[in-house]
Amino acid sequence: MAHQLGTYANNQYAIDGDRVDMTRPAPAPHTAEIPAQPQNIAIDVNRTAMVIVDMQNDFCAHGGWFDTLGVDVNPIHAIYPNIRRATDSARAAGIPIIWLGFGTRPDRANLAPIVRYPFARVGGGTGLGDAIIGKGRSGPHHILQKDSWGAEVVPELGAQASDIFVDKHRISGFIDTPLDSILRNLDVKTVAFMGVNSDECVFGTLIDASFHGYDTIMIEDGTATTSPASCHEAALYQVRFCFGFTTTSQDWAAALAK
Repeated sequence: MAHQLGTYANNQYAIDGDRVDMTRPAPAPHTAEIPAQPQNIAIDVNRTAMVIVDMQNDFCAHGGWFDTLGVDVNPIHAIYPNIRRATDSARAAGIPIIWLGFGTRPDRANLAPIVRYPFARVGGGTGLGDAIIGKGRSGPHHILQKDSWGAEVVPELGAQASDIFVDKHRISGFIDTPLDSILRNLDVKTVAFMGVNSDECVFGTLIDASFHGYDTIMIEDGTATTSPASCHEAALYQVRFCFGFTTTSQDWAAALAK
């Protein structure tokens, strides 16, 4: 009797005795028509994934690193319902959900000085992996260190154990991570992005996705930044002009519901 070898159903060998079937029969396209900028788009739902970037306690939560620095995190909280709308509709359509966020090594052995410098500069000398006691919290944690409270996805977004979680160590989620391997193993062609900051890690990961040959979408009301508003608008402009498409969580969810 043949058995399947492969993590995902659309990318498996069928092994039967001394014969290995590598044809990988593809499911019929499941098309969703989405209003978007600069033009409307049609995607194959069966070959789409959603990547949510850096929606972690240290960036987003009260008591996290940004909040402790005095950054107003309330604009980030305002996008929570939009992220939930988009992820809920994606799950219902069978689209994989990937939570991409910082999860640095305790020894920081793979973090070059140029990687650590911007975080330490903004943080007044305190950055990736350093111990802090967040505002209003009872004990210390290490900033964005893997398995720390600060690196956890904020609970308001309802991340599920069946989702995929990827640690990153750079602004781009494609450098020094398994993200590309996971997307290729899923047989993904289109990637929709949300998260923070829209002009930094979301944008950096999205443009790297386009350089890797993926079709890219930024769900604009599912992204935010703690930078000036003009930076968010500039990121949307660049995506529409050079690197992909933008849409809203409402249009995304409505398209998948059809």
